[in-house]
Amino acid sequence: MTQDTWSIGELAAGTGLPVKTVRYYSDSGLLPVAARSSGGHRRYGPEAWERIRLIRRLRALETPIATITQVVTGERTLDELVSAELGAVQERLTELRWREATLKALDDCEGEERLRRLEILSRVQRLPEARRTLTDHWYRELSAAMPPRRLDTMIAMLAPAPPQDPVPATALAYAEMHLLIATPSFTRWTQDHDEEMRDGPAFYAEIDEAAALTVAALAQGLPPGPGPAVDAFASAHARARRESDTPAFRTHLHGLVTRSSGFDPRLERYWSLVGTATCGRILNMTVAHRWLTEGLALSLTGITPS
Repeated sequence: MTQDTWSIGELAAGTGLPVKTVRYYSDSGLLPVAARSSGGHRRYGPEAWERIRLIRRLRALETPIATITQVVTGERTLDELVSAELGAVQERLTELRWREATLKALDDCEGEERLRRLEILSRVQRLPEARRTLTDHWYRELSAAMPPRRLDTMIAMLAPAPPQDPVPATALAYAEMHLLIATPSFTRWTQDHDEEMRDGPAFYAEIDEAAALTVAALAQGLPPGPGPAVDAFASAHARARRESDTPAFRTHLHGLVTRSSGFDPRLERYWSLVGTATCGRILNMTVAHRWLTEGLALSLTGITPS
């Protein structure tokens, strides 16, 4: 005899679940009621069996009942649930990796050094907030006259995301970046260049070209000297000042960049920490600036690096 509906007790017996669990699912709206018996008891159709199978599988993944309810009622799809849960797990794994790197960094020292590390590492245990702290700082410090795309690029360099799989050294570097920006009178990365700002987008486009060429030269281990990177750098400044890129202009420019290259040691340290925290993925701007400054000087003497 084929049965069309089942009682709570029959569902429990057929699925191996306690009656109180099936009743809880029903009371929570997870099981559709097909009909009522003559005595007013709930009866369930074939879809209840499939629903219980789905619920049991999701519960095996420790999915909360509230979330399962959203899925079975169509408020969210199973794809959306999986994506959200995966994101939550990855976020939790990152938090655990940070905790592991933090504890290893503290275990690797003692005394005053352990207390120092504890103080700075405590600043970056809430990772989203930690990155926002860096981002907000540099948006305040960098010139608002900078083209938006260039500004966003610089912020991405100065306020990188926390390392996803940190070791003690990268976690310490990221934490010390926060310590530096909290230092009173910490030197900003750039000063406003009023003359260049007259034609900001064009100026920064050429500076970006010079930066890209500098990155390529540094990656190849080339010594500073005359070449495309220095030419792009000098040309950008010459155009911004409505001048020609002549030896006289380069002499003047070299004097300007030499005077402005006295980076605060803390800022130089900051760029070094960015490099450590990102495993060298981000160019150290002080290294690039010095490379260009030396290359500009050598372009005036006509010396070509060997």
